[in-house]
Amino acid sequence: MRPIQARSLLALAVSLGVHAALLLWSAQPPRSPVEPEVFQMRLVQPPPPEPAQVLPKPPHNQAASEPASEPPPAPPRRPATLAAPPAPTAEDWQLAATYTLKNSKRYRYNWGQQVRSMMGTAIAGERQGLVRVRVEIAPTGKLARVEVLWSTSDQVEKLALDAIRAMPPLPPTPTGEPLVFEKTIALLPFETGWPPIYKYDCLPDPVAFRNPFAQNGGPPPAPAPSPAARAATQPECPDTGPDSIEAEEKDMERQFKEWRSMDLEPR
Repeated sequence: MRPIQARSLLALAVSLGVHAALLLWSAQPPRSPVEPEVFQMRLVQPPPPEPAQVLPKPPHNQAASEPASEPPPAPPRRPATLAAPPAPTAEDWQLAATYTLKNSKRYRYNWGQQVRSMMGTAIAGERQGLVRVRVEIAPTGKLARVEVLWSTSDQVEKLALDAIRAMPPLPPTPTGEPLVFEKTIALLPFETGWPPIYKYDCLPDPVAFRNPFAQNGGPPPAPAPSPAARAATQPECPDTGPDSIEAEEKDMERQFKEWRSMDLEPR
């Protein structure tokens, strides 16, 4: 078969197929149109609101209308107090009468304790304060002179002077000479005294500083004695005995306050 005839037959077959499909499509019955869905909306009025319920008026409380009464006053706080320490015993005075180191240190401390014990109980706000006096005691132990240097309370000053004038007879001074010293007496509800330390009394006193250039036109100052010479002039050290626990505690507290550093304290 020739190629031209084959192409003609193929075109004829395609044309017949297309016409047959069109005839079949046109022979089908028409479809019924789709009816649109209809939605109905009804508006319903809300029910009328119920009338508010009227609550009955509470009865008038006359007690509630009256102003609240003031609360009862708090009971007064009791001020802090501290009883007077015991006076030195006869044994304490016997030991102090023979102690010559550091300007009769034991004698001076016992004298202050005797005065404080005779001043009575310290009461915060009423009977509290400090008073510093300069005292001169005769070799026989009798009071020769007393002078008030300063005080923080007139009442405490009066109590201290009354106690000093009413002191019992004291033993003679350790050195047999007039004893002159200054003493601060504390009448405080939180101060129990400052017991001294005696174990360092035999050590020589440190050399006082003297300006070698301040002669004021006079002769040059004498050279300071050597430590060996000062140690030789020291009196024989008596047996001071062990210090009390309270004295050791106060001594450590004093050293801490004197030498502490703010940079070393815990934060």
